[in-house]
Amino acid sequence: MAEQHELREKGLRLTPQRELVLSAVRELGHATPEEVAEKVRATHPGINLSTVYRNLETLENVGLVQHTHLGHGGATYHAAEELTHLHLVCGTCGSVGDAPIDVAANFVQNLADDYGFKTDVSHFAIYGLCAACVK
Repeated sequence: MAEQHELREKGLRLTPQRELVLSAVRELGHATPEEVAEKVRATHPGINLSTVYRNLETLENVGLVQHTHLGHGGATYHAAEELTHLHLVCGTCGSVGDAPIDVAANFVQNLADDYGFKTDVSHFAIYGLCAACVK
């Protein structure tokens, strides 16, 4: 399993919970801790939500997952290797779409050039209206 190798490579002790949480995040794409817990519980019903939260935090600290805030609720997690997109959040229907991270390149460069500010757009959620709601 790829997760085993990655966890060991990051210096983490290999635990079934870490493997399960990382695997669930990857399978779900964007998921709240509650959704990750539900996915893990489908095969391992004994895992509680606090275990999922602790493991998400550990996995984020070593760079395997990252969180984003896609709305007024809590964080949504996704695998770190999926940091190739911006999140487009519709304020009307709540849908979440993706745009290539490169579309923000000029914006990021302007912030650096004009203000000396380096930004991490991988945490960036852009709010507006999706194409369906614009119609």
